[in-house]
Amino acid sequence: MATTAAKLSVLFVCLGNICRSPTAHGVFAKLVEQAGYSDLIQVDSAGTGDWHLNHAPDRRTAQVAATKGYDLSELRARLVTSADFNQFDYIIAMDNANLEDLRAMQPQGYQGYLGLFLDFSEQSAVQEVPDPYYGGEDGFELVFGLVEDAANGLLRHMQSSHLQVLGS
Repeated sequence: MATTAAKLSVLFVCLGNICRSPTAHGVFAKLVEQAGYSDLIQVDSAGTGDWHLNHAPDRRTAQVAATKGYDLSELRARLVTSADFNQFDYIIAMDNANLEDLRAMQPQGYQGYLGLFLDFSEQSAVQEVPDPYYGGEDGFELVFGLVEDAANGLLRHMQSSHLQVLGS
């Protein structure tokens, strides 16, 4: 696990790494930057499927993010690997199917957090971030709202759980 006295790391995971996890990556990275933690928290995203490797986020994802002030243009899809368990303190799945795939990859003795993103959300009506890929434009707006809420909750959790690392 990557935690040292100076750094925490978060990996967001969805299926193709072109909709949900890059949205979470972009939103959380900006929150981290605004909080002054960019040197203390590393943020990345990956997918459990290899259909979109090296692709930019879905144009609909990028458009919704841009209207909210987030730039996802530098992000490229990559595949999650077993090595990620050695690098990331938090490996956060968007839904239960991806969480199960991650659990199957999880090495024995992993000490980090492996769970669902919406576990950090203030709302309780939705447990998983739905995949908007095959749906309409409104699905991307819904995903963005869920992601923004959970990202704020994750940052609050990290602030309260890792005060010595974050220097707060």
